[in-house]
Amino acid sequence: MEIKDTKLNYTLNVVCRWAVGLVFLFSSFVKGVDPMGTTFKIEEYMTAWSIGSLTFEWALPLAGFLSVALVCAEFVVGVLLIFNAYRSFTAWTLALMMLFFTVTTLVDALTNKVTDCGCFGDAVKLTNWQTFWKNVALDVPTVWIVLTRNLRRKRRFERDGVVFITAALLMVIFCIYNIKHEPVIDFRPWKVGNKMMDTESTEGVKSYVTYRNTRTGESEEFESAQLMERLADEAWAAEWEWESSRVVDPREIAAPGFSMMDLSGEDRATDLLPAEDGMVIVTVHHLDKMSPRGTEEIRRAMALAEENGVSLVMLTSALPEDVQAWLVANDISGLDYLFADATAIETMMRGNPGFMYVKDATVMAKGRKAESVLGVLGD
Repeated sequence: MEIKDTKLNYTLNVVCRWAVGLVFLFSSFVKGVDPMGTTFKIEEYMTAWSIGSLTFEWALPLAGFLSVALVCAEFVVGVLLIFNAYRSFTAWTLALMMLFFTVTTLVDALTNKVTDCGCFGDAVKLTNWQTFWKNVALDVPTVWIVLTRNLRRKRRFERDGVVFITAALLMVIFCIYNIKHEPVIDFRPWKVGNKMMDTESTEGVKSYVTYRNTRTGESEEFESAQLMERLADEAWAAEWEWESSRVVDPREIAAPGFSMMDLSGEDRATDLLPAEDGMVIVTVHHLDKMSPRGTEEIRRAMALAEENGVSLVMLTSALPEDVQAWLVANDISGLDYLFADATAIETMMRGNPGFMYVKDATVMAKGRKAESVLGVLGD
């Protein structure tokens, strides 16, 4: 199909390139700021997906590489679209990527095997169907970009090469930096300065129920006590039916699925996080992958916490017997430890180990070095 080289057609090409390019730049940036989070998401796909008897768990060691490759590919394509560089290559690469994304998210929406595709990292959360329709919306300008890729074509391979190489190098360096450190911009619940639970409320847990009027379709929410009064009215009860319910706990932690379980199975999180004297949490999402350097950082954290009179606890996903074996093997004593799901710990900190100082349920400092909390402890 030949598209005439008119001002309108070229203007539409520019608009489409910028629209899709900006989305790709945003998507790659919010994933590149946390490539380890993207790695975890790719691992989730590899574990959850299969084609018949074919599984993808064999590719788990490649997840880190694929994470950086995906982020860099998105970023480079976004930059090339904005600069109108390597037009045919960029258009067809974009088309292949959008085909892959659209098919993948359609399967996600239909099967719900992976509940969050992670296309915008932790910055923007979309449902699987929202993600699919977002991709469908991007498919429309993508088709136009492919059809009009040759409009007003000029040979400028030297400039295009500089744009391509510069974009790729910048994103590779950015990803490597964020792999070696915590994300430069934290979109997760455990961001420094975030208060993880309400420590001042004196109210208890409250239950709310929503009922819908079968005659008018009107919905109304009631507290449980109010609902009991309404249900006592037979005339009212005959016209209203249950629709949904929710529970509001002022002490609920602002990180879904988070807990700090002791050996007896009791969740200590709501007791420990509000500590007015503060507490250092050492996060270890995979104890079996702990390096000797990481073990030494934990020793350093224990010493710093003792010097400053602050309690310290290790939060790990390992089994109790594995923790005990690790403590004995490394001749570590006096280290309190609690348990949590590996995913919840990875959400707190990407480092293994990571160090977080929490005071009055507020995240005061976090980092991969024991000294990263020393400045706050010494204040």
